[in-house]
Amino acid sequence: MKIKISRETLLKALQKVGNIVNTRNTLPVLSNILFEAADGKLKLTGTDLEIRMETVVDAEVIESGETTLPAKKMLTLVSKFRGEFIEIESGDNFHSTIKCGTASIMLLGLNPADYPKKDEVKFIRSFSMKQADMAVIIERIAYAASLEDSRKVLQGILFSVRDGKFTAVATDGKRLALCEKVFEELPEGSEGDIIITQKAANELKRLLEKEGEVAINIAENQVVFEVGASVITSKLIEGNYPNYRQVIPASFKQTVTVSCESVIYALELICVTLAESGSPKVSLTFKSDSMLFETNSNIGEGRESVPIQYDGEEMSASFNSNFFLDPFKHIQVDNVFIKVNDVMSPIAIESGDGFLYVIMPMRNK
Repeated sequence: MKIKISRETLLKALQKVGNIVNTRNTLPVLSNILFEAADGKLKLTGTDLEIRMETVVDAEVIESGETTLPAKKMLTLVSKFRGEFIEIESGDNFHSTIKCGTASIMLLGLNPADYPKKDEVKFIRSFSMKQADMAVIIERIAYAASLEDSRKVLQGILFSVRDGKFTAVATDGKRLALCEKVFEELPEGSEGDIIITQKAANELKRLLEKEGEVAINIAENQVVFEVGASVITSKLIEGNYPNYRQVIPASFKQTVTVSCESVIYALELICVTLAESGSPKVSLTFKSDSMLFETNSNIGEGRESVPIQYDGEEMSASFNSNFFLDPFKHIQVDNVFIKVNDVMSPIAIESGDGFLYVIMPMRNK
């Protein structure tokens, strides 16, 4: 293999696929990126066996071929090179000489025949969505998925296709974030649910641009995301997702409109007193003209209010401050609706454009 490629082009491609690679692998070749050059194109692939990333870029292919090279070493080299173009030449032993400007580096490669092959899959349904819309959906809900729950399904994100709508849900059992969007064009194939990994969602979000579409192709145990010249293939999480509709109250007694910026300011300010506290609890009181936040811990206390219009009975409840703050930081709108029933029931935060967040109050000991 012998190619010449723009340093900037190669760097962007390496940044896309390199994040997938885990250097702590029992199989040495999994620490490498697969390079395949032919017909004026260079294809780069990285995988950890759970998720696979491929991207194709333009290159001057002097001699077709393939090799694998250490992902982190290549990314470091290309980011440090100062020249405009990079030349890579791989020999019969798959070791490669990488030249840029006056610099010449040799890296040991591994046989590409040992690199895991891509599975052939049959898709059971496919749909597409604007990249910008998918980016907003992931941003709005991904933080609510569990990081530690023993139930594997809660560590993932539900993608549901039903009744002409796409619904994405994340929950850790204490709070739930949901986004719903009506399809502009009906999807191909059957309706159904899948659970994608957080890593797949995060890697997809990294690829998404403001323009263009993302194609989502679903197989029996895999999902394939196509974003421009890049493709992510990921295993799905097996199991049944909880019936999230059950935790959403059917109705609410009161609805108040509140500024996201004012809530973020109030909570971040008073939660300074919880910085070293073992329990990040904040008390929330609904008054006729304000929503009062209060904190009290062994290192201090704080209070700040946010203006609202509320005509119900005054009521107070305690919440995990981080959980309460999260949606306001990720929702990307000016105002939201907070819906309440009583001090023992979950409250809902809605955006008015398909986003819903439900959080349970903390029980006072």
